[in-house]
Parts: sequence; structure tokens; C-alpha cells
Amino acid sequence: MNKFIVIISILIGIIACQNETKKEVAKEIETDEIDVIKSVNNNKGMVWIKGGTFNMGAAYKGFYKREYPSHVVEVDGFWMDIHEVTNLQYSEFTKATGYKTVAERDVDWEELKKQLPPDTPKPPDSILKAGSLVFKESKGPVSLNNPANWWFWTNGANWKHPEGPDSDITNKMSHPVVQIAYEDAIAYCKWANKRLPTEAEWEFAARGGLVDKKYTWGDEDPKNRQDLANIYQGDFPYNNTSIDNYTGTAPVMQFKSNGYQLFDMSGNVWEWCSDFFNENYYEEVASKICKNPTGAKTSYNSREPYVIERVTKGGSFLCHISYCFNYRPSAREGTSVDTGLSNLGFRCVKEKILYN
Repeated sequence: MNKFIVIISILIGIIACQNETKKEVAKEIETDEIDVIKSVNNNKGMVWIKGGTFNMGAAYKGFYKREYPSHVVEVDGFWMDIHEVTNLQYSEFTKATGYKTVAERDVDWEELKKQLPPDTPKPPDSILKAGSLVFKESKGPVSLNNPANWWFWTNGANWKHPEGPDSDITNKMSHPVVQIAYEDAIAYCKWANKRLPTEAEWEFAARGGLVDKKYTWGDEDPKNRQDLANIYQGDFPYNNTSIDNYTGTAPVMQFKSNGYQLFDMSGNVWEWCSDFFNENYYEEVASKICKNPTGAKTSYNSREPYVIERVTKGGSFLCHISYCFNYRPSAREGTSVDTGLSNLGFRCVKEKILYN
């Protein structure tokens, strides 16, 4: 959900790849062929993901158009965080650097209007104060075509106050940090001597060695399971039955890891990738074998054509099959680079050459 859409609704209320011959079948990578090596020094909390070739995108019919066509991708090995960056880890970063996140700064109208339709009137200054988007359950069934029914611009919402100024993270230091815009994630990565994963790296890692499976664990539907992923179970967005024991974020590593010993690659919080989001990108590369692709050259999302977006992956605790069936490795969304959400975080990677 883009914060600009919410601001617009408020206003209404008040007035590459390398060219090669495509292989017919992607190499199947068995789990026991992957070196999952836990580091004892600077890579503590990361695992080594041996590179390989895989089919990127949806292998099943019936998913979102942006996931097709499936195409062959090769990635080199890399280190990846075993879990999403936590509140504790992000607090260590901000204490060391004094960094202020996007949600902690007032909105710059001159920058904002570049991503809105021409002639959009300036909103009241109160709306442009520091804040972010917060999820709130509706009181009953609502139209799922309007995310403003459950996303609300909230002044004072940020990573330290993820549900608004009256909330805090005192008892959530092991939860993934949220309300993180793209540049906030990049700043942390630079401080930690890491980087964001490419979409290809993220999806390869999420699959955990499985080939063309629907979920990170296989093909079993998680809607009635407690142990597979932190997702929205019940009736979205007003009746979360919490079969998985959580209505919001869960502490990291509460659900089963995938075949590469990575946790929460499905659900919990969305995770930033470094690629621009372009809904047509997969069609452009379908006839190629992509080696270490870094994504589209420019951003394009027909639903939000004025917005610069980066890829987010993995779904979140708010994903539900009726609205956001995105807790799958092939699922992909675009998110405005300066948007924070109460279900958006990240994890980091490193190339092999960076570890000590």
C-alpha cells in the first residue's frame, strides 16, 4: 500500500539480463547439495547460500500477472541473514549513527507531488507531518478494492512507534523492525557492511532448494496450520482468527525454517529487495537466461504510474488469500521507496568476498 494513495483519499475527502539460449529445464538443486555454513565471526546470524539455477516466477496458473512468465535465472552464492532485521538490531544502528528514518521526518511536499497526478492540491500541513501508514481492522466486511479501508496515515507512527505515537517496541525487541522505507533499509545495510538482496537472490533463497513449489515449505495450504507462516487467517480485514497465534508481527524464528535454514521467508513482514519494480519485467526477459539479474532499468506499476517503486517479497501477517495471496516465493509487489508500513521490513545479504 502506497502512502500517497491514502493522502489522495484524504484530499478527496476534504476537496536485465544477459542474452543466451534459454535452457529447456532448470537445474534441480537438492537441499543436501547446498552448503549452509554458519559463520563464527562477522557473518554470525547469516547462512551461506550456494548459488544455482532455478525457474524464477510462478510455475502454477492462477496467480498474479506480474509473476509470469517463469524464466530461467542463475545466481552466484551469497550470505543471507537467517531472519529479518529486528528492532534490537535497528536500535543498535540508530544509536551508533543518530539516523532518523523517513517516517520520523516531515513529508516534503515538493517531492511528494512528483509522484501524484498533475494538479493534485496540496493537503493540509497536519497531514504532511512526520508519520506513516498503520493497519487497523475494519468493523466488518468492506470493499477489498480500496486499501484505504484498512490503511490509515498516522502522525507519529515510525519504527519505534509502529502502530502510532501511543505504541512502542519495549517488549518487541525480537520482532522484525517495521515502518522502514527503502532508504532506511539501505542506510542500515551500509552501516552493517551488507546490502539488500536482489529479487532473484531473495526468491532463490526463499525456495530453499525446492523446485517449482507453491510455498517455501512445499504445496500444503497454510490457512489452518499454526507452524508454517504468520499470515492473516479468518476474514480480512475484520476477523483475524489467529490460528498461527499472532495478530501482528511475531518474534523472528517462531515458524519452521525452509530448506536453507532461513526463517520467515513467508509471512511476518514484507521484505525490501534492491530491484526496481516493473510489472512487465518478466515478459521482457522470458527468452533469456538471466545471470545475477538486478531487475528492470526503471520502475513501472500501472496501478500507481507516478510512483517510483522497488520490489518487496514474502508477504506479511496481513496477507490473506482473498486479497493479498503473496506468501509465496514467486509473489512480488511494488512499494513506493519512501513508504513505511506496519508490515514492511527487510533482511540483508553479503557477497562471499565481503566476509572475513
